[in-house]
Amino acid sequence: MSFRCFRLVELAIASTVEFTNVKCTSLDPKFVEFEYCYLKSVNRSYKYLSLKTKMFLLPIPKPNVNIEFLKRFSGYKPFLYNITVDVCRFMKNPKSNPIAAYFHGFFKNHSNMNHTCPYNHDIIIDRLSISFMNQHLTEVLPFPIGDYLFQSNWIADGINRANVNVYFTLS
Repeated sequence: MSFRCFRLVELAIASTVEFTNVKCTSLDPKFVEFEYCYLKSVNRSYKYLSLKTKMFLLPIPKPNVNIEFLKRFSGYKPFLYNITVDVCRFMKNPKSNPIAAYFHGFFKNHSNMNHTCPYNHDIIIDRLSISFMNQHLTEVLPFPIGDYLFQSNWIADGINRANVNVYFTLS
């Protein structure tokens, strides 16, 4: 009787996320303006996103955010989520909305938007690194490869005041 030994080879397939563009648009310049909004590539492996708003009417009344996740097929088409969140209610109880909690997880450690209302200061997202996004999109909730758009509409008093669109590729 003969036995054959087989070696099992473990292959690691690593997905990577790469920012391709960011667009920040103030729809109401009397309410909010973007002091800066950019992607920075320090080297091949360290890239990050930063933005800072200048808020003119403080505190921010009844903040809501509409988040939409789109995937590029023939143009950008809705993919998985399109939700509107009452920011004050969500920040009081983040476990109340797991989808909003997932999206908030993208930037909460890099932002000053991690407390309950009132918001009486400018909003900053500082050095949101591609490695952090990579971990969130490939390990926490894996997504298929492709081009994506994370679109957010920032609403106060029922009026859309600003849009932030982050384009990225998952390969």
